[in-house]
Amino acid sequence: VMKNTLIIIFISLMLYMIYTTVSTSLESNLFEEWNFLASIPWMKATLIDFYINTVVIFAWVAYRENNLLKSTLWLISFILLGSMTTTLYVIIQLINLGKNEPVKYAFIKSK
Repeated sequence: VMKNTLIIIFISLMLYMIYTTVSTSLESNLFEEWNFLASIPWMKATLIDFYINTVVIFAWVAYRENNLLKSTLWLISFILLGSMTTTLYVIIQLINLGKNEPVKYAFIKSK
């Protein structure tokens, strides 16, 4: 039950982020507004926060995966797609759990 609930939560988060990204892209062009956005202090803080968070998540993925190529591909995806990829990674780990494996196994080192 907890596994299915977590899958639903993470799918919902991913879909909301996809919706937010697409709707924002339709309203404004990031590349046209970049100079303006870069001058906003909170935008700088948000970008720094994003990249530090990406490094932390990548460290966890690299620890879990035991495969440099796979880990690097995940890192590239995290950088390009942000939380959409992060939630997808967690969804995949939850789906790959065995029927009787506890949810905590989705978050520890792969076999």
